[in-house]
Amino acid sequence: MFGLFKKKKAKDDSESEDGDAEGKSEEKSEGGEDEAGGEAPKKKRFGGKMMLIAGGAALVLLLGGGAAAYFFLFATPKPTEMAQASAAPLVPPTVTYYDMSNIIVNIQTPDGAPAYLKLSVSLELNTPEEKAGIQAFMPRIVDQFQGYLRELRIDDLRGSAGVMRLKEELLRRINVAAAPYRVRDVLLKEMIVQ
Repeated sequence: MFGLFKKKKAKDDSESEDGDAEGKSEEKSEGGEDEAGGEAPKKKRFGGKMMLIAGGAALVLLLGGGAAAYFFLFATPKPTEMAQASAAPLVPPTVTYYDMSNIIVNIQTPDGAPAYLKLSVSLELNTPEEKAGIQAFMPRIVDQFQGYLRELRIDDLRGSAGVMRLKEELLRRINVAAAPYRVRDVLLKEMIVQ
């Protein structure tokens, strides 16, 4: 038995001198076991997995390159199309503005201290004839604005998001109050919180 280990050790020493990396592993017999009777460790092969990963990466690159080529070659407008579009005569839009009088309301604060909001608004209308119609509805519009603005808190007016919410709500309320007429947009000329 000791002779078997000595032969094996001598064999391992001679293989290590050759520098062969595969020679360091134990040799298997035909039954799948090594000479000592234990099962030899299996070599892990990454060749198949690496080929799948490389193939997937190549496929992604090809699809990305194809999409980029499509957008650069076919999706951009041609210079002749751009020249035709710019050759169309420009018609100025029919827009009229109606300036409302300043609105000053007290607004809520977290600590109950008095705070005031001064608002100067201009309304964008479709035609100049609508100015007279909006003028007739002005007491109703101011009432709608007053009711909404008095419920605001200072935090509701902070930042551009607060200003956009304010404009959207004022536009919705004015279109309800001036029902047959339609206001395109509410433009803030001045907004002061004190």
